[in-house]
Amino acid sequence: MSVQKMGIGILVLSLLSSFGCKAAQPSSAGVQAKVEGNQVVVTVNDKLFTCYKFDHSQKYPYFWPVNGPASGQTVTTETSEPYPHHHSLFFGCDRVNGGNYWQDTNERGQILSEGPKIVESSGDKVVLEDECLWRQPGKDPIIRDRRRITITAPGEGLRLIDFQITLEPLTDIRILNTNHSLFAARVVPELSVTSGGTLINAEGKTGEKGTFNVASPWCDYSGARDGVTEGIAILQNPANRWYPSKWFTRDYGFFSPTPMNWLEGGQLNLPKGEKLSLSYRVVVHTGNSKQADISGLFDAYKQANAPEKSSASAPLGRIRVSDDGRGFVTDAGIRFTPWGFNYDHDETGRLLEDYW
Repeated sequence: MSVQKMGIGILVLSLLSSFGCKAAQPSSAGVQAKVEGNQVVVTVNDKLFTCYKFDHSQKYPYFWPVNGPASGQTVTTETSEPYPHHHSLFFGCDRVNGGNYWQDTNERGQILSEGPKIVESSGDKVVLEDECLWRQPGKDPIIRDRRRITITAPGEGLRLIDFQITLEPLTDIRILNTNHSLFAARVVPELSVTSGGTLINAEGKTGEKGTFNVASPWCDYSGARDGVTEGIAILQNPANRWYPSKWFTRDYGFFSPTPMNWLEGGQLNLPKGEKLSLSYRVVVHTGNSKQADISGLFDAYKQANAPEKSSASAPLGRIRVSDDGRGFVTDAGIRFTPWGFNYDHDETGRLLEDYW
């Protein structure tokens, strides 16, 4: 560089400094979480994304707001008509041992957080863990649930909440058929089908009419507000019991994979100590389901969470008598030991082992 050009560069920097300007600094990136009072506040690039609210005055812990990546406005409602007991993004259940851990008064039952712990507070992801007790006032808790929540922001227009929960019955549990059950979301009225939004499942069926009582790996709700299209999807983990569960959906903005509404025999019995684990991924996105590629995002989620296949479930292949006639082997020559037989006999009544 010439002395003349160097001098011009120094002059420019000096002038910028004189006017209070600074060279461009990289903006702080990543996800951060911190406890503030009775909530865990999660930000992405220093902008509020969501809060995990766990105050003991609540029916249950829930996420609110759940802000869209583009608008910065929540895509879920904390409470609104009809059914104001739907609190944004939540987990609960009615008709559990006669109690109600979904709606009604707190005397009927609450899911009380023991106080969430932040396992990873910043970086590419944040992770928090919480332990909650399902109880009625003055009574022993009937369920302990342990939940692990991982939040990431893999793209400018994408936010992910991975929700894992394990229910541990502290006594014998009976849950009766109910549509008020498990993981659910309620979108703001502006994004609902009744306001012009779109509810769609993995098979391309739309609206309450096309998605209600239909088993599907995922459903997505999206709509336009102030010129910005955003949405929220719930993906079911392939390892979940009842996968893919049927959905309880409403055009006013509610959707939930709800196996408890179609229980075989009208009830589910969970003996004391028999754990039930469930996992879901929430996708908060810009654009509609097609623009956000919810189908592709689910395929990636499915591949990452596919249940492991045991060797017992692998195709067995052809079995033959060994060359020495003393047993059985596979086509590859590996010894095969059968356990039990369906007995047969020939025309004279000799059993299988007498004439094979």
